[in-house]
Amino acid sequence: MNYENHKSGNGGVITLKNDSEEVGRLTYTIFPEENKLIISFVLVHPQFEGRGMGKFLVEHAIAFARENNWKIYPHCSYARSVMNRMNDVGDILLQR
Repeated sequence: MNYENHKSGNGGVITLKNDSEEVGRLTYTIFPEENKLIISFVLVHPQFEGRGMGKFLVEHAIAFARENNWKIYPHCSYARSVMNRMNDVGDILLQR
């Protein structure tokens, strides 16, 4: 599995791919003046569901945010659910 982060302006898409196809994607928006990354949407294609692929995408977004000293607001309910169950994100997780 490999990740690709396609950043464009203040937004972007992180894709997760296996050898031959896209497994899923996470879309985000960055508000640099607020040091904030908003996770808008997480999608895992049906044939890959139930294997933790969505969590891998969220973890990659967390690493990306930490590299840039941003906080994360998970607008996506799936991302919010995943992050609320994680023990090590209290430093970057923004609640409503």
